Amino acid sequence: MISQSIVPKPLGMEEISLLELNDRVLAKNIISPFDIPPFNRSTVDGYALKAEDTFGAEENRPIRLNVCGKANVGEPPKVIVARGQAVQIVTGAPIPKGANAVVMVEETQQIDDKLDVYGSVTKDENVMKKGTDIAKGERVLKAGQILSSKEIGVLAALGKAKTAVYVVPRVAVISTGAEVTEPGKKLPSAKIYDINAYSISAAVLRSGGTPIYKGVFADSRVQLQNAIEQALASADVVVTSGGVSIGSKDLVPPIVDSLGKPGIIVYGIAVKPGKPTTVSLIGNKPIFSLPGHPTSALLMYHLLVHPIIRSLSGKAEEVACEVRAVAGTRMFSARGRRTFMMVKLKQNKLGFPTAEPVETGVSGAITTLANADGFVDIAANQQFIEANEEIKVTLLNR
Repeated sequence: MISQSIVPKPLGMEEISLLELNDRVLAKNIISPFDIPPFNRSTVDGYALKAEDTFGAEENRPIRLNVCGKANVGEPPKVIVARGQAVQIVTGAPIPKGANAVVMVEETQQIDDKLDVYGSVTKDENVMKKGTDIAKGERVLKAGQILSSKEIGVLAALGKAKTAVYVVPRVAVISTGAEVTEPGKKLPSAKIYDINAYSISAAVLRSGGTPIYKGVFADSRVQLQNAIEQALASADVVVTSGGVSIGSKDLVPPIVDSLGKPGIIVYGIAVKPGKPTTVSLIGNKPIFSLPGHPTSALLMYHLLVHPIIRSLSGKAEEVACEVRAVAGTRMFSARGRRTFMMVKLKQNKLGFPTAEPVETGVSGAITTLANADGFVDIAANQQFIEANEEIKVTLLNR
């Protein structure tokens, strides 16, 4: 139902400078406008010459040539090499006209303007030819690539001060609940600090989005509706946590459903944990209303929201990072519900990974976030996984 109603595509393009490109997604293919290197260049310090002038040179029978100049980096050569001549050259300097090879300085001895060559070279030896790194017209980077220091270096080599990348989706993050207060403030009696807004915001960054923290809101219809309306106005996606069960204080679903069409498209999912998760679409903007339980919220974000944010940012679909392991104990599913069992990986005596269940109930609401390495997916029609059975663990972090 979600994939039928929400078909995320990149939100547009913008041109930004090289210094801002790290981890951004390239929006257009990059075609080289010229050859790199743009000229034949020396790969060693030595002497540029005609290779045929060195044929027969040996350590005990050098060939003598005349030194007729010097080639430096950043300067066009001022001499043309004729038969019997050599030009002193440094690494990276352009090869002067007439020369077709470079002999390493270690194979020579210069006295005044005379050069003794003690070893022969072949044509193009120690020469990087024009266009051998990147040829003019070659596609060097492909649209959809995530840019890192390597790709940014390529763009710099092509002289591009700015490059078109996909716009980063803005994701509004809202926490709800009269019992929740923001970290950094004094913790009042009967209150807990907000976990979800910060764990989800960090997850948004990993997905390729920009989190917009909207704050914590009590279970007030007026306050929540104003907060969600403002979030819709300023963001491309809205993620809320808490207030999605069936209690009298769980106001989020009816509020969201009243904000526009089509409204709620998924009201509860047959999974554990995360059953009360609600997914809505207001115009073309999705709203994911996640449970208040920290582990449930982060798991449902991982399963539902993460791929949507990646697609909006222009990133390719991510292949789940999975490992094979054995069940450390019997794992039961919730009857009639697909169960995601949070597990911690350890090594058994044979060095094989063992998956041990991590508490996800009330007592493990916080520690599960720190202790779980991944989860095991147990089908709704599967009663249990037997101890020592080989299983597949999907990692939460790659």
